[in-house]
Amino acid sequence: MFFVDEVLPGAGVDSLWRKSQESCCESKSTQTAPVSVAESALQVCCTTDIGTQTDQNKIQGLDFQLGAALHHPGLEKFLHGVEGLVIRELNKNWKSHAFESFEVNWSEQNRTVSCVYRLHYPEALEQKLQVTGVSWNSTGSVVGCSYGRFDSGDWSIEKSFVCTWNLDRRGLNPQYPDVVLDVPSSVMCLAFHPSQPSLLAGGLYSGEVLVWDTSKTDDSLISRTGMTSDSHMDAVYQVSWLSDLSRSHHFQILSVSTDGKILVWQLEGEGHLTLINGFALIAQQIPRNTKVNKHSRGDAALGVTSLSTSKFDPSLFIIGMEGGHVLKCSASVEKTALSKDPCSVLLKAPAQFTYFPHGGPVHCVDCSPFHRNLFLSAGTDGQIHLYSMLQAKPLLLLQLSHKYLFSVCWSPVRPLLFAAASGEGEVLLFDLGKSSQQPAVAIQQNPEQKPVYCLEFNKKQTHLLAAGDASGMVKIWQLSSEFTEEGPREMRHLEQLANEVTD
Repeated sequence: MFFVDEVLPGAGVDSLWRKSQESCCESKSTQTAPVSVAESALQVCCTTDIGTQTDQNKIQGLDFQLGAALHHPGLEKFLHGVEGLVIRELNKNWKSHAFESFEVNWSEQNRTVSCVYRLHYPEALEQKLQVTGVSWNSTGSVVGCSYGRFDSGDWSIEKSFVCTWNLDRRGLNPQYPDVVLDVPSSVMCLAFHPSQPSLLAGGLYSGEVLVWDTSKTDDSLISRTGMTSDSHMDAVYQVSWLSDLSRSHHFQILSVSTDGKILVWQLEGEGHLTLINGFALIAQQIPRNTKVNKHSRGDAALGVTSLSTSKFDPSLFIIGMEGGHVLKCSASVEKTALSKDPCSVLLKAPAQFTYFPHGGPVHCVDCSPFHRNLFLSAGTDGQIHLYSMLQAKPLLLLQLSHKYLFSVCWSPVRPLLFAAASGEGEVLLFDLGKSSQQPAVAIQQNPEQKPVYCLEFNKKQTHLLAAGDASGMVKIWQLSSEFTEEGPREMRHLEQLANEVTD
């Protein structure tokens, strides 16, 4: 069998598309089956009404004209006999002021004090740093705290922090502050600006005063005093903002140190704080109604640990000292201080009057926001003194703790209420309208009974109180309504207290 190649002719198919004239169209259609519609109705077949009626009362209606049957001669005689007495008592009640200023509060009363936030910074806790200061900003929504040390440790070179939390922010994490400021030295105190919510001033163990703007994300530090001859030589234990009397809506920064100086700084642009005024406490210039430490030289500087400016007279301030002394001072003095420290401004001697001292350093003083002459002081002797600026001896002397008292502050809304921070780990709330010797509430800040170093009422959200302790924790306490609502005649009681005369 043999195979050979064979070539066959190709096959082709003509395109109908190209031959449009030959194209054809076909139409197709479809139809559904007829749609049937049916209607149905429902009707009850019958209805039933049922009623009920009480039996007709066969007793006739009462005749209220039966005066003769209700007449009791003894009752009539009694009412005539007490008529005069009742009228006199009604007139007396009508003229009484017992319920003067009383307002009915229909809202639900909260009678407990509870912790609503536990704030801390993990890195500060790892370094075993303590909360040395707390402050609320001008809106009342942000709380700031400074970390440092009050106990042993190398304060001068130990890194520390300033942290802030916005309590109104959604998703608040108590362990992660909104702002963390790294500081090369222990921060001993801080204070928010009275009207600018992002400005924050702090005092360092090194003697510097710093100002931060927390709204800046790149570099929050906007001003500092630097380490010059004008700076403090010891730790700064308090900073506060003062109204500039020469310029409205402007503020200056006041700093207090154990080097015996009280300095006033001005924000001059960005980068530097300029010293514009200052005071020095020298032993021989203290008023003679006190006994300063007999071992102090006449020209020795006396350490200042705390200060409070009068809410009624910006030129008047109270200071607490290392030696336990409490002094009334004036910023308008012209007397020159006998200080040997070099300074670019002339330091003045502000002391005007001395009060009965504490048995140890005074950690805190606070002037009343409701009375121009009253102020409180707290010291390491565990006592709180309530003074009138017009008398040397305290109006009240309260022994609150067997350990130190570190802070005391008046309520911004209750004239007779103040809070104190104890070395036994308690926050004490005192209501002088109820008791002048026992606290109304003693709140345990931490189970380890570590000292509470600082506290501050919120002036905007007045039911909140911030307290910081040695464990590195800031707790926000929500106060009950009895601590936030002024009672009737409370101001009158405060006035009577201020007018008492000590022996």
